[in-house]
Amino acid sequence: MAATMRDAFIEATGRMLENNADSVVVLADIGISQFKEAGLYDRFPDRFINCGIREQLMVGVAAGLAKEGFRPLLHSYTPFLLERPYEQIKIDFAHLNLGGVFVSIGASFDSSLSGRTHQAPGDVGLIKLLPDFDIYVPGHPDEAATLLDVAAVDDGRVYVRLTEDLNSSARPVVPGKFHVERKAADGSPTVIAVGPMLDRVLEATAALDMTVLYATSVIPFDGRTLRETGATEIVLVEPYLQGTSAAEISGALHDRPHRLLSIGVRNMELRKYGSLEDHIQAHGLDADSLRDSITGFLSTG
Repeated sequence: MAATMRDAFIEATGRMLENNADSVVVLADIGISQFKEAGLYDRFPDRFINCGIREQLMVGVAAGLAKEGFRPLLHSYTPFLLERPYEQIKIDFAHLNLGGVFVSIGASFDSSLSGRTHQAPGDVGLIKLLPDFDIYVPGHPDEAATLLDVAAVDDGRVYVRLTEDLNSSARPVVPGKFHVERKAADGSPTVIAVGPMLDRVLEATAALDMTVLYATSVIPFDGRTLRETGATEIVLVEPYLQGTSAAEISGALHDRPHRLLSIGVRNMELRKYGSLEDHIQAHGLDADSLRDSITGFLSTG
């Protein structure tokens, strides 16, 4: 088992390069040292393109390769991969209907000590605005490996969000499906824990009679499994901007009266550095805060 999601990413990229002669890695400096340490840069010297600190160029080069039949993998910190070159992703990939694998590190605020430039809690909501992107949010290195392998052999557009915030153990991962972590009686309140939020959600709801669904694929959204719970009280717990998947829940339950509590990274500026744990607590995503939010919501039903 890889120790971190980034280790799993390096290993999965090696498999992609070995198994697919048309795969190519396009970078903007970030990740070069890790690929060199793993020996991949020397083994596949013609399959790595480093554009320097030019993220817009990275996307444009990758799109050109995709147009010529290659399967490009792009990688950087979340804000540099998605936010800075967003127009190029919109035009060069989405509008031209080209495929590629976008793999980020840093998540919402993993690199909190680097300041706001390295934080991107709005990333999933941003990429959702573009059509036909599959979005994977693993919560464990083994899950990341599985989802990266799926993305490697796909021919569409895939975003894989890697993080240092991990669950203690991996769950079975099926792209586009929720994992039923805990099943209460039909119609019981249901909580959807996305990616690395699962362990804290389980701790927060240990004494509550709730179904717990675990999501590592947020697009496609598994509305069918949600509907099968029969729930009309839903709690959504996301590791990025709160309410990002609220529209998918409303769409899945469009014919069923329901209440929804969205918990996630709050839309506010924290002008302090702090650790990853400090940010989790400041946004109310620690187990104690989650318990208070969920029990308060259920008590008002």
